Amino acid sequence: MNELSVQFGEFLTSAMYFMAALFILAIVLLILWVMVVYVIDVTQTDQTIRRNYPVIGRFRYLFEHVGEFFRQYFFAMDREELPFNRAQRSWVYRAAKNVDSTVAFGSTDNVNGPGRVLFINCTFPTLGEDAVPPIPVTIGEQCKEPYTTDSIINISGMSFGAISRPAVQALSAGAKAAGCWMNTGEGGLSQYHLEGGADIVFQIGTAKNGVRDIEGNLNDEKLKEVAAHAEVKMFEIKMSQGAKPGKGGILPGEKVTEEIANIRGIEVGQDALSPNRHTDINSFDDLIDMINQVRNVTGKPTGFKMVVGAPRQLDDLFSAIKNRGIESAPDFITIDGAEGGTGAAPMALIDTVGMPLRASLPIVIDKLNEYGLRDRIRVIASGKLITPAAVAWALCIGTDFVTSARGFMFSLGCIQALQCNKNTCPTGITTHDPKLQRGLHPASKAVRVTSYVKNMVKEVGVIAHSCGVKNPRALNRSHALISLGSGKIVAMDELYPNVVPTQE
Repeated sequence: MNELSVQFGEFLTSAMYFMAALFILAIVLLILWVMVVYVIDVTQTDQTIRRNYPVIGRFRYLFEHVGEFFRQYFFAMDREELPFNRAQRSWVYRAAKNVDSTVAFGSTDNVNGPGRVLFINCTFPTLGEDAVPPIPVTIGEQCKEPYTTDSIINISGMSFGAISRPAVQALSAGAKAAGCWMNTGEGGLSQYHLEGGADIVFQIGTAKNGVRDIEGNLNDEKLKEVAAHAEVKMFEIKMSQGAKPGKGGILPGEKVTEEIANIRGIEVGQDALSPNRHTDINSFDDLIDMINQVRNVTGKPTGFKMVVGAPRQLDDLFSAIKNRGIESAPDFITIDGAEGGTGAAPMALIDTVGMPLRASLPIVIDKLNEYGLRDRIRVIASGKLITPAAVAWALCIGTDFVTSARGFMFSLGCIQALQCNKNTCPTGITTHDPKLQRGLHPASKAVRVTSYVKNMVKEVGVIAHSCGVKNPRALNRSHALISLGSGKIVAMDELYPNVVPTQE
């Protein structure tokens, strides 16, 4: 027994000496590391803080990096964050997970804030048994293959490249189950878009990925190949995007894999920078020509996406359409607001260029009415419309459909890490790193996409029923108020009175 005690004591002593040696070694290595970093910092000339405060100056950049995390989770109030606050994201998360979306105690929003939209509740709201589903709407009635859908909320343009393979797969399968369409974005049509079986809107960006010839020109044969897929229902010519009007698509080289390069016809690992506009569209007449070329070749509804800069642009466009004949008109126009999102864009464009959707959408609807084109051209609204109230507002103004990209990203699990352009997205949505993509399971996320759509339609219906109408598409400007601040409000139909077509 004494011998065991002696041996155990010797073992403890040896262990203590070993731990002490490791501790001393760690201290020595730390000192050496500090010395090396000190020399590096005082000799480099790129960063003043590190040069003046070697070693400890590095903590400034660490704190700046983790500051976003702490503000998001600890310091910001529910309605404070941008581009989307915690209350908005939480609603999408709950809707996607199909869990209880009710809240307690009262609103955390400022109902008296300027610009706040309030819906006019009816004294005798619509009973549940009297409610009806959204009414189907047909796009391109004059086309060989018109497209009819009852979907209100749809997936906006997100290209394979900007988002990952499992993200595209989840969106495709989820959209199919929900009965909504998904837009390919300007990266072309991939097998992952098709495998879910969802209705697809093929977007023709300024680089014309997927429908171009070797010289980069629009190619009729490639258009026919895309249109041959039964899933492809419409074509959208992208003129401009809300987050970066006047700037083409930006796909950083680290996200250009061999597969993406083959689909787009570009080089692996090289930045994919689309032209800032279509080089063959120099006027609205040229735009009308391309719309009709695509529609004639494919037989499918064709429209375009734009950010409104000034009302006079719409006058020029609609005048050109009237001069050419109403049959030459686009089948739809997608209006993107300046608050729209993107994976990568210059801050100068994101912050300061383009008209917000709240201002542009009423103008577009009214101009279409003024020129007698509203029945011919369908309107799709896009730009931060991720909650039922935002979608109901757009329907009240007069849009036919709503599309969203970031709402569906949240349904996939996006945490607003703001790393879309760095190939380091922690949720696997906007990265092509296999290790990060592994966490995004397409089958389970597809269910969330479907739930998000269904709960969105359900709650927009709740607003509609509260206003006394039987389905969301029956909402109009008489059903909403807009706060001017300081307790003053104005009816939406007074602020934006309906426009009567001009007599010719």
